[in-house]
Amino acid sequence: MPYTIRVLLENLLRNEDGHRVTRDQVEAVLAWGSEHAFSVAVDIHPARVFMHDTNGVPSIADIAAMRDAMHEIGGAATSVNPQIPVELVVDHSVIADVFGSPDAFERNVEIEYERNAERYRFLRWGQTSLRNFDVVPPGKGIMHQVNLEHLARVVVADQGWAYPDICVGTDSHTTMVNGIGVLGWGIGGIDAEAAMLGESVNMLLPRVVGVRLTGALPDGATATDLVLTITELLRAHGVVGKFVEFYGEGVRWLSVPDRATIANMSPEFGSTCAYFPIDEETIRYLRFTGRTAERVALAEAYAQAQGLWHRPDVVADYSETVELDLTDVRPSLAGPSRPQDRVALAEAPSRFRGALAEASPVADPAMAVPAILDGSEHKLRHGIVGIAAITSCTNTSNPSVMVTAALLARNAAQRGLRSKPWVKTTLSPGSRVVTDYLDAAGLTPFLDQLGFHLTGYGCMTCIGASGPLVPQVQDAARTDGLTVVSVLSGNRNFAGRINPDVRMNYLASPPLVVAYALAGTMETDLAADPLGHAPDGTPVFLSDVWPSSSEVAEVMDTVIAPGMFTAAYAGIFTGDARWENLGQVTSDRFGWDPGSDYLRRPPYFEGMSAEPEPVADVVDARVLVMLGDSITTDHISPAGAIPVDSPAGRYLAERGVDRFGFNTYASRRGNHDVMMRGTFANVRLRNELVPGVEGGFTRSFAEDGRVRPVYDAAMAYREAGIPLVIVGGAQYGSGSSRDWAAKGPALLGVRAVLAESFERIHRSNLIGMGVLPLQFRPGESARRLGLTGHEVIEIRGVAGLATATTARVRADDREFDAIVRLDTEREREIYHNGGVMKLVLRRLQKADNGS
Repeated sequence: MPYTIRVLLENLLRNEDGHRVTRDQVEAVLAWGSEHAFSVAVDIHPARVFMHDTNGVPSIADIAAMRDAMHEIGGAATSVNPQIPVELVVDHSVIADVFGSPDAFERNVEIEYERNAERYRFLRWGQTSLRNFDVVPPGKGIMHQVNLEHLARVVVADQGWAYPDICVGTDSHTTMVNGIGVLGWGIGGIDAEAAMLGESVNMLLPRVVGVRLTGALPDGATATDLVLTITELLRAHGVVGKFVEFYGEGVRWLSVPDRATIANMSPEFGSTCAYFPIDEETIRYLRFTGRTAERVALAEAYAQAQGLWHRPDVVADYSETVELDLTDVRPSLAGPSRPQDRVALAEAPSRFRGALAEASPVADPAMAVPAILDGSEHKLRHGIVGIAAITSCTNTSNPSVMVTAALLARNAAQRGLRSKPWVKTTLSPGSRVVTDYLDAAGLTPFLDQLGFHLTGYGCMTCIGASGPLVPQVQDAARTDGLTVVSVLSGNRNFAGRINPDVRMNYLASPPLVVAYALAGTMETDLAADPLGHAPDGTPVFLSDVWPSSSEVAEVMDTVIAPGMFTAAYAGIFTGDARWENLGQVTSDRFGWDPGSDYLRRPPYFEGMSAEPEPVADVVDARVLVMLGDSITTDHISPAGAIPVDSPAGRYLAERGVDRFGFNTYASRRGNHDVMMRGTFANVRLRNELVPGVEGGFTRSFAEDGRVRPVYDAAMAYREAGIPLVIVGGAQYGSGSSRDWAAKGPALLGVRAVLAESFERIHRSNLIGMGVLPLQFRPGESARRLGLTGHEVIEIRGVAGLATATTARVRADDREFDAIVRLDTEREREIYHNGGVMKLVLRRLQKADNGS
């Protein structure tokens, strides 16, 4: 039996109660591998919930609103509390406003507190007013690296029980802890709220794909190159909704940071998790990162006693297998807009030119925009690197790639090379340990010389908090239509995500990020062309400055010590003076400020009845947006900067907020009025109702077909009493586990989404908000059925969805059946209650009344 399925089996056996967890569920796991087993839904009880601030603030706001609603329907507000441990890391709010200077870190933190003090005070209220809720304050690191290096238990010891640390998180990269044998995965913020309140996580028993690794990485190939290769391989194989486990002799050559780098990218190849079983390397890592001797001993003894210790001589009976020879991995990038689109380093320039011609067929390849930078005149051309960012939990958690980057920076600086003046260079590690070992190795000054000064301990560029470009580059992009590129060591490069002025984004290892900052353009073939020239005119090539693997290993062995982890994580839940000076208020119910621009009482419970209302069919509906394939949650609910001329920007300006204070959509997720206006507001969205138009616009059939911002059109439909549907293509809702990608459409009046296929987390989020996911039957699509999005839509049979597996859709004179993607009885129950939060609140109210 695969190791991940053994963990699920233990969880079901320990929680079997004959009601939520039944004997039938246990029997299904014992029959794992049969077709019947894969049709059975099981109820898993996680050990803890993990979240970051931009998803955590709205989740805690929902808890606060539930306390209000509980009080209003006659229950006790204080009965609404997390029932299992919940940890929140503040890592998603710091923005790379200041860069390239020694004080960049300090200034960015000051700005962060200035912008987000209200949100942070709210989190302090939650920390003191809610049980089982801890907050890691700003500046401590990125949540997944903090989880890997410190918070993850691996094995929980709780009131006489020992059991596996199943961790569910509101960020899809929660899978990073799979690298140390923790079964963790991302769930939507809506499901996370239910889990916090004691609800189980309901899921179909998954298939498990075994990935056999052989050989070892060749010299010059990094863990980043490996993970981009795996992402391409598994996305092509198809692992959506499946568990992935790694095995084979190649695994033993991978360090825990390498394993964690792979596991972190699980959402990019689409799997629910990407698991490495517990073995000797796991135990070494736990000991090295400062876990107590008792915790380390428990993890080893428990794993061996429970059959969770990796036995390389036994191959599990996997549903499917995939093989990869590590010796075949070569230096790579991925882009320009999807993590699975791997590009061999030598092919990067030609692939860029092809992508440019496809994205901007009228663009003049020879266009040159003059700009004065650092006192000299330069010609800015398509493909210039506007951002070079060492960023994200994925790669800054891995000392081998970080030390490689720093040594490359040293070698380049010593030869007189410097980053090009049009490149915004940033370093935002996921842990203070990173800067500690770079300082100890004496390598920090060389990164500084190339402009890679520390900008903050947070996600920053990886989640779109990249801040503005160099002004001349920003002007060239906006005024002249210059195609600007970013190169980042992150995990996502979706269109419009990194920066609104950057059209193409490439994922790369930290050393390649440094190399592209030196080259300054995607037109440079790093495998053959010089990165630059020494002061004497000598060309300097990548091979000249790339450090050997033995030198990297020597630095790591010399400077990285367990005491660094112990020191970095001492007082992890205690903030600096800025955090402590926010003050704290403890109360049963949160005091909402009606004038707040960041925190508004969520409207989900307004007018809620004690019993669910009957479900009704959808009639006389209109299509709000009609979308193509691979629509991500970033397309639906962007996280980056709020544009001045957007509905959200105009709303904030009307309320007296200056442009500097707009902040990001991610930071405004506690205000539904902003987020509704930001729904489908991605500057790169392409809506087939308005062909040739890019951005958050649609055609409003409530206003004679006028082209309007999506929010304005939705309000016109609401005024006219017209329900809405969304039509999409394949892989609808891929990307981040963003609850606002479901909350936003629900609040705009969307009743159903009809797509060719759904990404797992987003489909769950839609159900959690009472939005019906419908799927075209195999071989059918909007295009094949001749739908234009101009039709009046009816969805019949919704009232009978307690048992129905299809619904009848009528679009003007066309009729067809669509598959109802309510895959389990629990999902049907949630949908009939109008969403999971209403279901949970009704249960809590009944329990509070003793009924």
